[in-house]
Parts: sequence; structure tokens; C-alpha cells
Amino acid sequence: MRLKKASSCMGAGRRILVTGGAGYIGSHCCKAVREAGFEPVCYDNLAIGHRSFVNWGPLVTGDILDERSLVAALREFEIQAVIHLAASSLVGESVSHPHIYYRNNVVGTLTLLDSMRKAGCSNIVFSSTGAVYGEVPRMPIREAQAGHAVNPYGRSKWMAEQIIGDFEASYGFNAIRLRYFNACGADDCGLIGELRDPETHLIPRALMVIQGHLDEFAVYGDDYDTPDGSAVRDYIHVSDLADAHVRAIHALMRNERKIVGRAFNLGTGKGYSVKEVLHAIERETGSAPPTTMKDRRPGDPSTLVADPTAANDDLQFRPLRSDLHTIIRSAWAWHTKAHPRRVREL
Repeated sequence: MRLKKASSCMGAGRRILVTGGAGYIGSHCCKAVREAGFEPVCYDNLAIGHRSFVNWGPLVTGDILDERSLVAALREFEIQAVIHLAASSLVGESVSHPHIYYRNNVVGTLTLLDSMRKAGCSNIVFSSTGAVYGEVPRMPIREAQAGHAVNPYGRSKWMAEQIIGDFEASYGFNAIRLRYFNACGADDCGLIGELRDPETHLIPRALMVIQGHLDEFAVYGDDYDTPDGSAVRDYIHVSDLADAHVRAIHALMRNERKIVGRAFNLGTGKGYSVKEVLHAIERETGSAPPTTMKDRRPGDPSTLVADPTAANDDLQFRPLRSDLHTIIRSAWAWHTKAHPRRVREL
């Protein structure tokens, strides 16, 4: 375990371990946790996370499969709750290399839970996904429809949810599962945004093509059973996701029985097709990425749209920044700051 020193003004009971806290969603969660009066302790192996994204608390450099490192961090910082985001998360890669996903997402979660038991910490907010649903007959998707994932990524997250449920039943853990739909956008601070190598997500990839940093934007599938043939997804601003994590932490700390132990969809209830998103990007930026059509990717459902009623009613969650205009505007601001050089004119 390697520790990046940082001044600490928080006492015991106010520290939250954020696994994967140097990543895209994790860094936004760390910022929101800090603004809510807690100290986020970022735990990340920096394989895909960024040291420069750790701005709101100390960094512990460690792997989610390293029990000794996890136990040491949990004890040293007297962690009261964990936000568990460390995971492999690419659908296509999970189909090609499922062993990576079952190791990191299933074994990694089990290692974390065992470490929490040893350290005496029993509160966890679990980063799950809309991929636990797979192809379902009715939209929008309700929480009870989970368990029909169509790719190893979704199955690994569903397995992790079941393991957490067993730890709740047998060891008295308190858990909240947050099932994300498509996270996107960037915080207004300008310090953090979507930064991957290679970039695979729709909105940042399209923006990078417009900037000239990538040569191609591919639309995977134009023969889905959707109005325009391209896949439909529910897009949610990453800062709204971060706010939901803070609400979940407060619920755990207060032991709110109507919330603890449940799963919540984090989405808007409105879906946009790939082609609709590309049109919105053109309206916001004044440019359209040149596109090529390719076959569907294995494991991609045609439509994933959340029913957010439970999160709205019980978690009091409102996605205030998740209209498509705000999402793209904030992402474009991040990309023009992070990647300002235009390699070529379109």
C-alpha cells in the first residue's frame, strides 16, 4: 500500500473509502463526498485512473485484489463506509476476455467485503449497472427485472450484487446498490472528465473526432428494433450520479431501513438513440463527426432505459443536470480544455 499524503481535517466517522476513486465516476464522487462534509480516501491502482484526478482527499495506491492493502487502508483511516467503484466495465472486452471481468468484478468485490469484515466496516454503496438487466420485454426497466444480463460485464456485476446480499444476511452488512445507466458529461470545475486510453464511450469519442484527435467514429448497428435503427440508451450526468452516492452514504449513516438493502436505478427514464445523440452534438458544437457503420457488437441490447421512480421517491434523487444539452455542453467544455489542439480541420 502506497499513500499519497494529504492534510486531513476530518475526524473518525467522516471518512469514506472510494475504490476506483481516481477514475471518471470515482473522482466525481470524491468531489461530491468532500463537498458533503466527508473525507474521501481514494483507493486506486492507477491502471486506468489518473493521479491528477485525486484532488479532494488522500490517495492509497493499491489493487482491489490485495486484501492486505485494503485492510490496512480501512484500519488506518478508520473508514466508516465504502463506495465501491473499482471494476472492469467495457461490454465488448468482457465478451472477448470474460476472465478479467469475473476476476476483477466478482473476486475483487469478494476481497473487498472480506477486508471490510476484518477491519470492522460494514457499510457499502455498490456501483452496479443497467447491464444487469439485459434484454427485457418492457421499458422503462424496473429494479425487479434484474438478473438477465446478456454479457459477462453485466453478469459479473449481478454476481457481485448477490454476494453483497449474502454478506447482508449473514454478517450484518448494510448495502445500497446503485445501478447506473450511461454516465456522461463533466463537472463544471474543469479538473475532471472522461479520459480513457483508448476512449470507447459514445459522447467523448465523437467529440474527440470533431477535435481531430481520433480519425473515426463508428455506429455499431443500424438494424436494431428502435425508431431509427441505432441503439437507445438512458444518459445521466456524472455529477448527478455523484449526488446519488452522497444520498446513499447519508442513508447508510442514518440506517434508513426503507433505503438500506435495496437497489436503485440511476437514470432519467428517457432514452436517446446513437443517431439522436450525434445530432445533439452537432447542434452544440457546430460540427458533426464523420461516421462509419459497423455491425452490432456482441452483448449489446437494443434499448436500455431506466425507470427511476424508486430513486426519485425514496432516495429523493433528482437528475438535475441530465438533459442532453447540459451533458454535451459540459463534456465539450472539458474536452476543449483537456485536448485543446485541433489536429486537422474537418
